[in-house]
Amino acid sequence: MDANYLPFHPNPSKPRFAPPPGAVDAHCHVFGPEARFPYAPERKYTPCDAPKETLFQRRDFLGFSRNVIVQASCHGTDNAAIVVALQSSDGKATGVAVVGEMVSDSELKRLDAAGVRGIRFNFLPRLVDATPHEVFLELARRVKALGWHVVVYFEMPTLATMTPFLEALPTVVVLDHMSVPEVKKGVHDAAFQRYLALLQELPDLWVKVTCPERLSASGPPYDDVVPFARALVDRFPDRVLWGTDWPHPNMTTHVPDDGALVDMIPKFAPERAQQEALLVDNPMRLYWPK
Repeated sequence: MDANYLPFHPNPSKPRFAPPPGAVDAHCHVFGPEARFPYAPERKYTPCDAPKETLFQRRDFLGFSRNVIVQASCHGTDNAAIVVALQSSDGKATGVAVVGEMVSDSELKRLDAAGVRGIRFNFLPRLVDATPHEVFLELARRVKALGWHVVVYFEMPTLATMTPFLEALPTVVVLDHMSVPEVKKGVHDAAFQRYLALLQELPDLWVKVTCPERLSASGPPYDDVVPFARALVDRFPDRVLWGTDWPHPNMTTHVPDDGALVDMIPKFAPERAQQEALLVDNPMRLYWPK
């Protein structure tokens, strides 16, 4: 593990907020263990091991029923760790993979059989090297045939250059972590207002109201992030998702308390109907369609 990154909280608080029955943690990870699932040579960080057993224990402790496990850049395009986690989940987890442009149809079908329901495109230079938009568009066209969606991770200052790409994607698109708004500028900042307008324009665009611990300019209890999440939940109640981001990779300033993160949900979605949509209805519709 990189010395400048912090491990996950060893003993989080029990949330005061009780998620509704069937609630889904729609963004979390498994890392390693490295001895069994080596990290990618090209990785730009090395996390602490965070195995599936700990993830599932944390899920139960926090009061959730299911997980969506997202492949992180430290494992590159080797999805073995999440595949084993999905196969061990008793149907309680689905996954989002990362694949390269040369991925075979047979590999995509193998991932689909394991429970993968989407692929992730990462545009953060601190995490991955650049990939041309055309490569991602072709991958999106291929996975559309499987009924998958794509997850896109970019930061708000690049919204103008990302917009044509988002408009061209042929699948449902889920935006990671509210696309990292510049929280210090507030919800009335022009970039965030353009972001809301884009979501209004593109009905297949979803967003994760996640990672206040990563977005906050003021630190715990992360209340400066609440107006951004509220704006999204209020306007797009049927296209928002929530997740812990456990085990919180690349944190350098503090260790987030997962119980405290769960207790932020009523701040993001104060009405019970909003909570049901955010935690149950929306993720079930996207990841466990009937």
